Amino acid sequence: METTDVELKELVRQKYSEIALQDKETNMSSCCGSGCCSTEVYNIMSDDYTQLEGYNADADLGLGCGLPTEFAQIKKGDTVIDLGSGAGNDCFIARAIAGESGKIIGVDFTEAMINKARANADKLGFNNVEFRQGDIEKMPITANVADVVVSNCVLNLVPNKHNVFKEIFRVLKPGGHFSISDVVLLGDLPAELRHEAEMYAGCISGAIQKEDYLNLIKVSGFKDITIQKEKAIVVPKDILEKYLNAEQLAAFTNSQTGIYSITVYATRPDVCCAPGCC
Repeated sequence: METTDVELKELVRQKYSEIALQDKETNMSSCCGSGCCSTEVYNIMSDDYTQLEGYNADADLGLGCGLPTEFAQIKKGDTVIDLGSGAGNDCFIARAIAGESGKIIGVDFTEAMINKARANADKLGFNNVEFRQGDIEKMPITANVADVVVSNCVLNLVPNKHNVFKEIFRVLKPGGHFSISDVVLLGDLPAELRHEAEMYAGCISGAIQKEDYLNLIKVSGFKDITIQKEKAIVVPKDILEKYLNAEQLAAFTNSQTGIYSITVYATRPDVCCAPGCC
């Protein structure tokens, strides 16, 4: 029986509530903290944040698949929204760039993550960084407020990605832009991976085809769509063996299927051009 969108969201909520209580090393040694820990690697997806200004170790859960804030072209005074803000890592880095005159809003639908992020912001004494609990398919944010939207390895967890891109379009100011790191596919994952609940919460089986992902951005009304960074994700054999038998594993390994992290940039046009936006 197919899992419904509501069930998938609840699965992710439960899993990420658990992840909020895990340490960074546990999260980084698994597929986006899913708990499918590998003895072959320490880090499957996430990039190294530690050299970026504003980095805070308490806010880094090792769950990302890129460095969107590094590519986001944030300026002093910008209002920045981070989708799936977790413990606040990207928000604090965005704040270091936007400065005290900027405003940073993190959105996450997991209460445990919101609590952790707010505690981190309090410790840092930031009064221009706030965290709102909500669904990124229906953000608790008014329209036309953001100069920049960022997100790191989150949209792949959302069943209806088109709704998220429509929401990003809505909350961005005309002329605003986004930089999003996410997981996409080239070729089809084996059904055993795609339908396995733990892998879904671990980012991989929720991913869609790269071409489809970019087309969702286009049909949502964005322009200047650019891939800022792309890297292959290699899932270790000992993780794959949890889901595939020997024959399936050999077929997958020898196929052209690829799992990639991409960081994508796009702008909202200065004038209304998306269906229903006027």
